[in-house]
Amino acid sequence: MKLTVKYFASIREALGTGQEPVDTNATTVQALRDELVARGGAYASSLAPDRSVRVALNQVMVDAQAALADGAEVAFFPPVTGG
Repeated sequence: MKLTVKYFASIREALGTGQEPVDTNATTVQALRDELVARGGAYASSLAPDRSVRVALNQVMVDAQAALADGAEVAFFPPVTGG
């Protein structure tokens, strides 16, 4: 399935891109994140399991078990703190 994956804030800076098309067999947000981490390098460090990362699916906040569908937009971003 084809997805549009977007990256924000420090994740975008580490990866050097704000958006990319991804062709995947992942069926959940967690499976997609695991695939991206498996790329290694900046993906592995930015999206590592021990990193706090929030995810939106089609502009709605979701948890790691949210199901993916062809053509979906998935956005990864670090938690934001106010102050």
